[in-house]
Amino acid sequence: MKFAMRSFLVLPMLLVASACVTINIYFPAAAAEEAARAIVRDVLGVQDNGQPLPNGEAPASEAGEPAASHRSQVYAVALMNLLVKPAHAQADINIRTPAIDNIRTSMRNRSGQLAPHYASGAVGFTQDGLVAIRDMDAIPLRDRAAVQRLVADENNDRNALYREIARANDRLDWEANIRSTFARVWVEEARPGTWYQDGGSWRQK
Repeated sequence: MKFAMRSFLVLPMLLVASACVTINIYFPAAAAEEAARAIVRDVLGVQDNGQPLPNGEAPASEAGEPAASHRSQVYAVALMNLLVKPAHAQADINIRTPAIDNIRTSMRNRSGQLAPHYASGAVGFTQDGLVAIRDMDAIPLRDRAAVQRLVADENNDRNALYREIARANDRLDWEANIRSTFARVWVEEARPGTWYQDGGSWRQK
């Protein structure tokens, strides 16, 4: 009878825990911005301290043997922690996978070729986290086809990057948030004079 009563008390707590999991799964904007800034600085070649993103671990718990009269509550709390912990584990964005590293390398290698066209205003950053040719006349005729290929390749990599970061974190629904975060950080980290889209209009930083 006592066991049945304890089980009856534990069930509502588990239901509450399940609800907490749903509520606590959110897009970690601050961690995403930090991750985006590390990648953008790496790609653009601006200042980067080279330190990995913080990846703190929860402190180990210290628990003694519970008294018999409290075991049901202890078990319930332990189960709640197991259910809730995965939601909080999303707080750090994983940006180190082979696929992401390959994309970063590709973008970093291309950045030097795009830099003169950012500086001239021929190419700018779009509001959806991509790049676009803003002024074709600023590109010598003989180089236009090559710049168009650079822009296309860069956009392919950027689209793949946002998708892979969402996939690496098992949250494909975060891709739009990741893209918008990167779109803002690209502009913030760009060198003065770079052109970018703001509300559909081109502006110079």
